[in-house]
Amino acid sequence: MERVAIVWFRQDLRLEDHQALRAAAQDYEQVIPLFILSHQEISWMMGRASRWWLHHSLERFDQLLRELGLNLIIRQGNPLAVLRELVKEVGAQAVFWHRRYEPSALEEDRAIKIFLEEQEIKVKSFSGHLLFEPWEVLNKQNRPFQVFTPFWKACLTLHQPQQPLKAPSYLPPFKRSITTLSVSDLGLLPKIPWDVGLKKAWQPGCSFALKKAQAFIDNDIHHYHKTRDRPDLVNGVSHLSPHLHFGELSPRMLWHAIETSCDIHEEGPQSFIRQLGWREFAYYLLYHFPFTPDSPLKESFKAFPWTKNAQWLKAWQKGQTGYPIVDAGMRELWATGWMHNRVRLIVGSFLVKDLRLHWLEGEKWFWDTLVDADLANNCLGWQWVAGCGADAAPYFRIFNPVSQSEKFDPEGVYIRKWVPELAKLPTKWIHKPWEASSDILANAGIKLGLDYPYPIVDHQEARIKALEAFEKIKQNAI
Repeated sequence: MERVAIVWFRQDLRLEDHQALRAAAQDYEQVIPLFILSHQEISWMMGRASRWWLHHSLERFDQLLRELGLNLIIRQGNPLAVLRELVKEVGAQAVFWHRRYEPSALEEDRAIKIFLEEQEIKVKSFSGHLLFEPWEVLNKQNRPFQVFTPFWKACLTLHQPQQPLKAPSYLPPFKRSITTLSVSDLGLLPKIPWDVGLKKAWQPGCSFALKKAQAFIDNDIHHYHKTRDRPDLVNGVSHLSPHLHFGELSPRMLWHAIETSCDIHEEGPQSFIRQLGWREFAYYLLYHFPFTPDSPLKESFKAFPWTKNAQWLKAWQKGQTGYPIVDAGMRELWATGWMHNRVRLIVGSFLVKDLRLHWLEGEKWFWDTLVDADLANNCLGWQWVAGCGADAAPYFRIFNPVSQSEKFDPEGVYIRKWVPELAKLPTKWIHKPWEASSDILANAGIKLGLDYPYPIVDHQEARIKALEAFEKIKQNAI
């Protein structure tokens, strides 16, 4: 009787650098690749932009497997129930997967492992989503770090990230037919065609991820330290975040591709690898502080006097705040499912400090609208900008949306692209149209309050109110 192994794919939709797949192919005569769309909420229910990406990523991954003679078996439901049924159906002796780190996903994996092992099924998990495992890195007190720089220094003193595995050229297929759903059966695509911009902006799938990564390393990484904060530059950043989130590309693959193609000590590659470090830090914090997607790491922030204003929240979501750089970012997000990282910081600061709306409102909106929506990174980013998380910005750091715009989009290229009603304004006024004279506005075809809104708050006044609120909780925490 031939031995059968199931490889459970989750956020690792690739053939390269897949330790679970390699282990199954080496030790078992037949391999069954499985994807399960869970009916249960894993931490947070998947947002609509992520569902769109997953649909197309699954289609392309299924195609890759078919080229090797395998079909991706697709099921939906409770993962434990699905695995129990499939193990029995195919007579599997083993189930392999790559680890997840979200709190409820960890609990689910533990429960599945315990059950299957009780049935004498071999279960093994592998590292495939991070460079370093969260439990490998602790400070001198044997506690988790809460500041990035010492955390990353400690990581770099550990082992070198493992060389990525090559994609298999052959996989032993299962010899009987197995019932499977199609990708379309999962109902991941939107029922209304709001995804036109996503289609124009992205090509999900590991083959596209590999090409994009190599093009970035060959052409753009050398200037990354100078361009990474510039949303007006098309190739200033890598645009690899959704590919990393869905595991179409592993961080090990990126790390070693950079080492192979670049002088690793150059400023550009160093700056990019440091961003991989921030990704590691986000997962590290989520693992050690599993309550942080919903609660502030800093206890004192539970008492922060957040404002509730549905009108302001809607204006922020729709890119109608009257601050061009904020509106450009929010419109880019809605149109493409992505936003430049510098702009994420600006729009985040505006929500939590200018409007004093709860950071959870921003976290939820990003979760639903980002194609790279990642619980760990989303949580880290929003708690950082709100000042309530690990390695957080000081509470008094409140980004000025005008000066940030003038510094990082100096010619207004980014604003003109995403806020076209301001496109004809002279560069001097495009960052602050409310200060332009009536003649300048008229020449640009703009009537404030009609073609483009007045600012919904005065930044200087909002800054003072935010500082007063932060000072109160600071005093209460002493």
